[in-house]
Amino acid sequence: METVVSGIRSTGNLHLGNYYGAIQNFVKMQHEYNCFFFIADLHSLTTHPTPANLHNNVKTVLVEYLATGIDPEQATIYMQSDVPETSELYLYLNMNAYLGELERSTSFKDKVRAQPENVNAGLLTYPVLMTADILLHRATKVPVGKDQEQHLEMARTFGNRFNRLYNHDYFPEPYAFSFSKNLVKIPGLDGKGKMGKSEGEGNAIFLSDSPEAIRKKVMRAVTDSGPATENQTKPEEIQNLFDLMKVVSTPDTIMHFDELYNKMQIRYGDLKKQLAEDVIIATTPIRERINDIANNAEYLRKVAQQGAEKARESASKTIKEVREIIGFRSF
Repeated sequence: METVVSGIRSTGNLHLGNYYGAIQNFVKMQHEYNCFFFIADLHSLTTHPTPANLHNNVKTVLVEYLATGIDPEQATIYMQSDVPETSELYLYLNMNAYLGELERSTSFKDKVRAQPENVNAGLLTYPVLMTADILLHRATKVPVGKDQEQHLEMARTFGNRFNRLYNHDYFPEPYAFSFSKNLVKIPGLDGKGKMGKSEGEGNAIFLSDSPEAIRKKVMRAVTDSGPATENQTKPEEIQNLFDLMKVVSTPDTIMHFDELYNKMQIRYGDLKKQLAEDVIIATTPIRERINDIANNAEYLRKVAQQGAEKARESASKTIKEVREIIGFRSF
């Protein structure tokens, strides 16, 4: 059975984009592959969270992983920091990662421009830590978005370099797991692109949002002054709302508002009210499970411990073999 590795940074709540874009596919994958889903709390240290925020964010992601249907009996769910072998492999791989190639990373250059006051070594070596996450379980499939494809290419580079350096064909080459037509791209509410936390809270609808919060966010979604001619092409911000409807609304509802738009009779207020209610209906079961799981400290502790044990079983085997390949041996 092939191994799949994927992670989500512990930076707070999951949103509709996470859920419909990837997590629904994770739920399907857990029955077909040997899946390791980790919470990237080590990665999040590049943003210098407070201890309280770090812990709360990790708990939030763990709860929402479980609430969306990832089964700890089917997949391994764990925190990076619970598996010290991650840091050890990160160290070994850093010895063979070169400054020039790390500085050419697109994501690193973007971070330098966006936060010049916080260009830390963790940002520079981010692709190496991502490589450690993947190679630690000798994964061959990695579900990633377009923005992570360069990091995955670097993971292959670092793994192959290790193999050549130590003349040992040990690490397999990991490749992007393609969801193809199953990957749903969820637009944000700001009318500019995909839904995401980095675009501001007003752009994203979180799975834990209350009905009141959802209504407020959707009613503030960007629109225009309305169609100027019949059957005109929808501008991006309006098409975004219809694309959201395709995920949460019935075909009849979509057809109704589409006809109103084409006849220049649409009232955006009515469309937003309907969209908000449909989002609430779609997210209510998840929100209820989030509330139940978040209050079950014993269950969360059990899941975290079980995940750490399963992840370390895989990781310790890899590290033992890597140490022997490098030349670290007991006298």
